[in-house]
Amino acid sequence: MKIRIGIMIAIFSISVLVGMPLLRAQEPPPQPATPPAAPRAPVPPVPPMDPLGDVMFPPDLIMGHARELGLTDEQKAFMRGEIQRTTTHFLELQWQLQDAMEALHQTMKTNAVDEQQALAQLDKVLDTERQIKRLHFSLGIRLKNQLTAEQQGKLRGMRIAPPPAGQPGPGEQL
Repeated sequence: MKIRIGIMIAIFSISVLVGMPLLRAQEPPPQPATPPAAPRAPVPPVPPMDPLGDVMFPPDLIMGHARELGLTDEQKAFMRGEIQRTTTHFLELQWQLQDAMEALHQTMKTNAVDEQQALAQLDKVLDTERQIKRLHFSLGIRLKNQLTAEQQGKLRGMRIAPPPAGQPGPGEQL
């Protein structure tokens, strides 16, 4: 039972980690309430939060729309298996990251910090974070490679389509 709860939490975590940058990339930048008093030099456009948001699909978006996408049983089984394997590995990496962060924190608590030791510990933290990002990215690739071009087109449309008339948009209530 604990393993199932852990897997569900990890799937949720992966979905949030992969999905949030994609959702942020879709939100329009906030508009100032009042125009500026004096004209300013043009500001270059801000790049999207996730530069790959338009070409990657979060697992929860795919699995949440499996019927609409017409996923086959084979596609669903493959994706569930990949998500489960990724979740298990993610949990292991998350524990490693927590241990490495605790060790770094311990190193930094002293009045005179051993720079070499602190930097070596930081490298462990950064390496684990890199492994986590690589894990999420490889899952996204494997899931995308299972989708047909038509299914990918439907997913793109789901991300950018405005809500139907009378339906609230993201962050809105009826």
